[in-house]
Amino acid sequence: MTERAFPTEPPAAGAPTAPGAPDAAPDAPPADPADVAATYCATLVDEWRRLGLTDAVVSPGSRSTPLAVAIAEQPGLRVHVVHDERSAAFTALGLGIASGRPAVLLCTSGTAAANFHPAVVEAHQAAVPVLVVTADRPPELQGVGAPQTIDQRDLYGSAVRWYCEPGPAAAEGSAWWRDLARDSWVRTLGTTPGPVHLDLAFREPLLGTPGPLPPAREPLPAPTPGASWGVVDEELGRLVGALSGRRGMVVAGARAAVDEPDAEAVLGLAERLGWPVLADAPSGCRRGHPSVVTTADLLLRHGPFADAHRPEFVLRLGGLHASRVLNEWLARSGAVQVGVDRFGLVPDPDHLLARALPADPAEVCRQLGAGTAAPAPEAWTTAWRAAETTARGALDEVLGAGGTASEPATALDALAAVPPGGVLVTSSSMPVRDLEWFAPACDDVRVVANRGANGIDGVTSTAVGVALTWTPTVLLTGDIAFLHDSSALIGLARRGVNLAIVVVDNDGGGIFSFLPQAERLAEERFEQLFGTPHGIDVVAVAEAHGVPAERVTSRAGLQAALSGAAMRGGPRVIAVRSDRTENVAVHRRLQDAVAAALARAAGTADEGPAQVERADGSGNVES
Repeated sequence: MTERAFPTEPPAAGAPTAPGAPDAAPDAPPADPADVAATYCATLVDEWRRLGLTDAVVSPGSRSTPLAVAIAEQPGLRVHVVHDERSAAFTALGLGIASGRPAVLLCTSGTAAANFHPAVVEAHQAAVPVLVVTADRPPELQGVGAPQTIDQRDLYGSAVRWYCEPGPAAAEGSAWWRDLARDSWVRTLGTTPGPVHLDLAFREPLLGTPGPLPPAREPLPAPTPGASWGVVDEELGRLVGALSGRRGMVVAGARAAVDEPDAEAVLGLAERLGWPVLADAPSGCRRGHPSVVTTADLLLRHGPFADAHRPEFVLRLGGLHASRVLNEWLARSGAVQVGVDRFGLVPDPDHLLARALPADPAEVCRQLGAGTAAPAPEAWTTAWRAAETTARGALDEVLGAGGTASEPATALDALAAVPPGGVLVTSSSMPVRDLEWFAPACDDVRVVANRGANGIDGVTSTAVGVALTWTPTVLLTGDIAFLHDSSALIGLARRGVNLAIVVVDNDGGGIFSFLPQAERLAEERFEQLFGTPHGIDVVAVAEAHGVPAERVTSRAGLQAALSGAAMRGGPRVIAVRSDRTENVAVHRRLQDAVAAALARAAGTADEGPAQVERADGSGNVES
């Protein structure tokens, strides 16, 4: 929604006042334009603070001075100054992910505002609240070639929940300043949370003295703790009839569960129905429970198992898994599939869903669990649980606890290093897949990945934002993603965050080695366009920014480094050297080990790696 005439200017004669607006402020607003702007900004920040604002991320600039000063002078507000606007925006994103509240994100005018766009898109697609405020030139400086001036109207297009361009503040509109603050705040936390964009124009002079603020409004009603919503009885009846007695499964992705009671509701339904729960790491459901399957990708690469265990009904909760193998298998399964997402962001790229329900996944599971649906055949339940046990045993045998620090082993060690109550942030390339494919249950650890738009930009900055709210935090990322966001390291040593950054350093884009390009292109062309070796010492990059860093070559070394980082606190970079070609071989050995174990358990001959690789039609991943 776009609004360009919010009444910071005076209302028309005879226009009704906004509900709850005072007839007049007890003290006359200042007359000096600079003082009016200062009072306007102080009012916005005061109202946001009353509504629950705790953090503001500010990128330095001149045109944003009135609001930057108001933010800095607001008592009790944490102010994070981040030089690079793209990094600042992802830091605000991380704060929103960790807290569930919007942070104010502020920059000056011009291309500074354009650099917010990638994080705004991620916040939009991942339903993360962010209150984006861009400073702008006043109308008389638009379209005349004024320096540092671009067209900022609707700059982020449909990626924001609301856009408002109120124009320069006028004293006569002071009665509505708090309404602007409230509207922007509430819209970030609406039915589908996300970014809101305020484009605030300021005239020079930019420094003024705040006068008396307009009177405060009544507090907004507090949200009901644990509020949830399910489906209506008619819809529930259809679901129960469709799934009763069926060979079903729950596929849990991001947003499936936000806390332990949510996870218990999902797992409780699965146990009652005898269904497996294919839970990825960010789902909140990958817990130590008999119904949870942590090895789905590997199981489904084994052709006989994949063919023999097609479901009849699939309940998809939250976002998609990263596994292309799983997603393509589901698309071919012929099952009735129903998607549920608390924000209505039900993914359906294959156009297969029978129903897409905007509801709380946990509440839907509670409703179904209390119904009359019959469980799946016992053989279905037994087969999935036995396969999970077999696959996990094969992985444990190959990965062990020591030896070379392979990329799958690094993912497992990074996860194991997070203490209960901590957070693991992971890059959306190979690291998130290694967790999905190989990691065991991760009880009491929250896993975060920017899977809204699935980009690798801003990964470190997102982790910084998370660590500013939730500690301790471990980041698992690749070298390209780390270098792409190296500006996140500026000032990191002074931010007071407990953040261990594990960088898998394979000197290039390791995920592309799993794609057809690696086999079909000449090596020189593949390296030029996809392997992209950079030759940069990531440890030196960290140390140049004042962040302690070290390089390890073994699992024992990585485990010791992570333990040391936890004891010392603060930020630390740990680089784990890897080889892209060897990494492909490691993944194939793990796939082969699971396939062989499944074949032995079934009493058949090992069908070899060729069939394992053909299980999804290609054996590839997506970047």
